[in-house]
Amino acid sequence: MHTTLRFFPLILAIAFPLAVYGQSVDSDSLKKAAPTVFIDCGSCDLEYFRTEITFVNHVRDRKDAHVHVLVTTQSTGSGGTEYTLTFAGQDQFAGDDLVLKHITGKTDTADEIRSGLVKMLKIGLVRYAAKTPIAGRISVSFQDKTMPTSVQDKWNSWVFSLSGSAYFNGEKTSRYYNVNGSLAANRITPSFKFRTNYNASRSTDRFSFDSGSIVSTSKSHNFYVLGVKSISSHWSAGAGVSANSSTYSNIKFAIRPAPAVEYNLFPYSESTRRQLRVLWKPGYNSYHYREETIYNKTGEGRWGQTLSIALELKEKWGTISNAFEAFHYFGDLEKNHLEVYSELSLRLYKGLSLTLYGNLSRIHDQLSLRKGEASLEQVLLRRTQLATSYSYYGQIGLSYTFGSIFSNVVNPRFNGY
Repeated sequence: MHTTLRFFPLILAIAFPLAVYGQSVDSDSLKKAAPTVFIDCGSCDLEYFRTEITFVNHVRDRKDAHVHVLVTTQSTGSGGTEYTLTFAGQDQFAGDDLVLKHITGKTDTADEIRSGLVKMLKIGLVRYAAKTPIAGRISVSFQDKTMPTSVQDKWNSWVFSLSGSAYFNGEKTSRYYNVNGSLAANRITPSFKFRTNYNASRSTDRFSFDSGSIVSTSKSHNFYVLGVKSISSHWSAGAGVSANSSTYSNIKFAIRPAPAVEYNLFPYSESTRRQLRVLWKPGYNSYHYREETIYNKTGEGRWGQTLSIALELKEKWGTISNAFEAFHYFGDLEKNHLEVYSELSLRLYKGLSLTLYGNLSRIHDQLSLRKGEASLEQVLLRRTQLATSYSYYGQIGLSYTFGSIFSNVVNPRFNGY
């Protein structure tokens, strides 16, 4: 596990002695004067944080906090995760902000990850606690200083991954199983990104009746290669090739080579907090179908282009993730699709939150649809793609929490009841 600090070259450990300058002090009174903290991390073990970080008061709403800690993540080239911890001072700490980073490896356990995050949180929070009366109860120690050494990477930044899984269930009259596997090879450096992945999947349903049985199988294979060159803090360019086959989509084999260029309005270094990316991708699409299509074809090749725009913001008031994609074939503009995706999570007021999810697609490029009518079995089991001009899904949620603002106490008894 590797930790990168912006302001602290050494690792600190926080401890609480029993007395300060030979005088006894009321711990409860000091704790009331300690900073209030809101840790904004949906995937973190917050109960563990409250148990391990006891020199601050944890609250459940950002508006009640002296310090708002926003934890954002992005994947590293080795398959690990880079955590960015943004400490934003509020009220008497307004303007006192700090950014720390913590990097975990792909093989790190959940306990190692949460322990590393606790250490980073303590390092960041001690600067705020030092400005309150509780500072007298805090002592700081340093680990032995080590000299930097050069690192020889025998893999030259290459990371390989193999995975496989099987899922099955059943009862007296039905059985289902799914088997899938994947192989990936990636090399990611600050100047160049190379990714390749192959995935195969097979699913089978079996239903038994007094008069017989129905067996339905679906298979798919997917492969892609991507290379991206970093041009500047806002521009990147690259090319990729994707290939696939699918019984559901009536595709025996399809391949799509395409160059691409992308512009990010914000520097890529700020990608864990905000991104506004515009990507343009022209390319060639070659299809070979399993069965004759509704356009009386068993294979074809077409040129087309894709324009996509993505906005991602993670702020103290919530998160926004929006994406728009438009595609059409050259020479046949009627064959196209438009897709809009939106995810919004807002903290409207103390304890009041709003969440919205939605996707809307306008579809006019289903070139691979099988000719003829789909059977009832294929429709009910979703074993073949059906003609449509649109698709959508959505979700909306509203929650309100009120009562005590403090959440220091952890009591795990009967958690599973």
